[in-house]
Amino acid sequence: MISKNSRLEKVAGILVFLMILLQGTYGIFAYLDPIAFSNVRGTELYTAMDADWIVIYGSRTLFITFILGYLLYVRNYLILMWCALFGLVMPVTDGILAYEAEAQFKVVVKHVATVLYLLVTYFVLKKVYRLESL
Repeated sequence: MISKNSRLEKVAGILVFLMILLQGTYGIFAYLDPIAFSNVRGTELYTAMDADWIVIYGSRTLFITFILGYLLYVRNYLILMWCALFGLVMPVTDGILAYEAEAQFKVVVKHVATVLYLLVTYFVLKKVYRLESL
């Protein structure tokens, strides 16, 4: 029989793994094609000379990816829980910037969906942590 905690832990692991996969993809994409990446994120560059900022974004995104990957590997659900909550600052800021840049509506919705995803991930990780702490 599979315990409730192990099923929930699998769900938490999948949620975090998908987050890692997406962040890693964004980080690599930002390196490979900074201009296209900025368009996908909803903040089109005015000049190709500003593409170095997208590469800087990519390096930080990959850093976050590696940290999250390590935390998932060692199953540190407490820190992952806080990463999901504190990570809300990124899609909220990205969504505001995309809206102000008059990005397509679907781009802004994608940022809102990311906020919801991080909140769900936070609450699942919180539950896993509480069950493990018993």
